[in-house]
Amino acid sequence: MSPDRTIPPPSKHQLAFMIWLAVFPTLAVLNLALGGPLAGLPVVVRTFVLATIAVPIVIYGLMPWLHRLRARLMSR
Repeated sequence: MSPDRTIPPPSKHQLAFMIWLAVFPTLAVLNLALGGPLAGLPVVVRTFVLATIAVPIVIYGLMPWLHRLRARLMSR
């Protein structure tokens, strides 16, 4: 990619797909890892615990990586 060419932000559909790509596997792994220890908790508390762990993983870990991957793919 030339230095003066910028990659536009993702469309709503691209962003939705990127979020799904980050959230689904994160929640699947967390459910597998923590399903047993959290089994006795009420569903709202379990959801709160999983969301509290999943959101930082997705926002700070996976989404920046997916944005860089998208930029590389778009620059080809």
